[in-house]
Amino acid sequence: MHAPRKPVLIVGSVALDTIETPFGAVRDVLGGAASYSSVASSFFTNVRMVGVVGEDFPREHLRLFQEREIDIAGLRTSTGETFRWSGYYEYDMNQAHTVATHLNVFETFCPTIPAEYRRTPYVFLANIDPDLQLAVLDQIESPKFTIADTMNFWISGKRNRVLDVFKRVDAITINDAEARQLCDTASLVTAGRQLLAMGPKMVIIKKGEHGALLFTPDDYFVAPSFPLEDVRDPTGAGDTFAGGVVGYLAFTDDVSEENMRKAVVYGSVMASYTVEDFSLNRLARLEHGEVLVRFAEMRRMTMIAE
Repeated sequence: MHAPRKPVLIVGSVALDTIETPFGAVRDVLGGAASYSSVASSFFTNVRMVGVVGEDFPREHLRLFQEREIDIAGLRTSTGETFRWSGYYEYDMNQAHTVATHLNVFETFCPTIPAEYRRTPYVFLANIDPDLQLAVLDQIESPKFTIADTMNFWISGKRNRVLDVFKRVDAITINDAEARQLCDTASLVTAGRQLLAMGPKMVIIKKGEHGALLFTPDDYFVAPSFPLEDVRDPTGAGDTFAGGVVGYLAFTDDVSEENMRKAVVYGSVMASYTVEDFSLNRLARLEHGEVLVRFAEMRRMTMIAE
């Protein structure tokens, strides 16, 4: 796992979060979809990040990216304040309650992909406006594998543009509530099949603490989440999951269905570490060996005798 293979391009938000859960509270900590997914992906391969921050963005967070050897030449600093989100969780940690969202410099974010990034073979479009996701796809040259995330806000407000993205990517990640919303069905199996019909070759439906479902035209796969006794903050778990998936695919340079199953399990492993602490604190302390150990534990727990 120490020898990176193909690089990954990740485009998304970099933010400062204020979060309260039943287990504590933090203020103005590192957040954002690109932050979580880039750090998670960096455990497997080289990462190129594209995003925007304000002049107030703490240098200690840039150091974390640099320590993980993430290429941040595409992370632009603009005049103004960094995107901020604040929210809280009750004991149902699958449901975030938003208190405030201040887009700040992210409101005018228009991702320009540096020339040296445009041939990156693996691309993750984190949760941003689908118009921006499409603009990124227009700038990428012959990628091997593209995967996109979305959210209920875009599904409600820009459904047709979300579907345009789905037609142009190889895979999508979407949570269970969003899948039901988009497909107007209570059945996630039905939703998975409907989402495949919208264009992508693979669909991953994230179910939070209940794991993830992978759908392909010929089959589907169920991955559990790693059972934890201590969950402190689920913020960024879905982004961490996606970063782990695309990072492992790039590391192996193999996008077969069989390898995608392993990638989904690695994504679940990475997400299990994120929720053990606030912000990216646990990922910042994480070692490669811990990832391998937990993956092995996942395999052992899900094996059944013939």
